[in-house]
Amino acid sequence: MAKHRIYTTSFASVYPLYIAKAEKKGRTKAEVDQIISWLTGYRGGELKAQLEKQTDFETFFAKAPRLNPSRAFITGSVCGVRVEEIVEPTMREIRYLDKLIDELAKGKAMEKILRKP
Repeated sequence: MAKHRIYTTSFASVYPLYIAKAEKKGRTKAEVDQIISWLTGYRGGELKAQLEKQTDFETFFAKAPRLNPSRAFITGSVCGVRVEEIVEPTMREIRYLDKLIDELAKGKAMEKILRKP
């Protein structure tokens, strides 16, 4: 079976869309970066390097410094698909990020988005 097109799409090409979605709803780039950092472990310089290298989504998640174990608590639907039911690991990681950005844009508090007790 062929890989989904998103796997070979550069993360840098979608990153501005995440920011635009958040800013349109009064949130900030810093909050988007915080979500990405929480989910993947990429910090400021590391994230910037991935963006500059035009890393594709598959590599972005495969080489993530530390995927947050609490990401398993992310549930709900993105594009009509329940993230907790996605079997393919890379697609699930991508949808986790989509879900967190959706929650940010909907005004959810960062403590809840980042699954803090």
